[in-house]
Amino acid sequence: MQAEKPQKPSRPLTQDLSVGEVAARSGVAVSALHFYEREGLIRSWRSSGNQRRYAREVLRRVAVIKVAQRTGIPLASIRDALAALPDERTPTAQDWRNLSEGWRAELDERIRKLTQLRDSLTGCIGCGCLSVRDCPLRNPRDELASEGPGARLLER
Repeated sequence: MQAEKPQKPSRPLTQDLSVGEVAARSGVAVSALHFYEREGLIRSWRSSGNQRRYAREVLRRVAVIKVAQRTGIPLASIRDALAALPDERTPTAQDWRNLSEGWRAELDERIRKLTQLRDSLTGCIGCGCLSVRDCPLRNPRDELASEGPGARLLER
């Protein structure tokens, strides 16, 4: 009979996480975590050994960021929404409902625009120049001719 190997004691849940641990637990690259921090989406501090440390709550915040990004929410909107949350606690289910409700109108508008674009694609020759006289996507009936040559619209 073999002797059992002593198991490493489990870490208390209150212990802070290193950047590598956050990356492994969240499925986000270390470089992405650094980017989120530069953008003001998450926060860390430095240990006495000058290593980044994160509170466990950052895992929920990173999950919120990932979901929001997958739905196409711009980072500026994510930053604004996260700024409204208390820093010292894990976002709750109610926090998520509030955040997602705030993004609903933005997503509905994006869906409307994408649906309109999809439905207009059949009339587009796909050249990308946006200067075709009768471009149904950007210049129907050449309405922009009075504003000058070239692609006059990118987003209005």
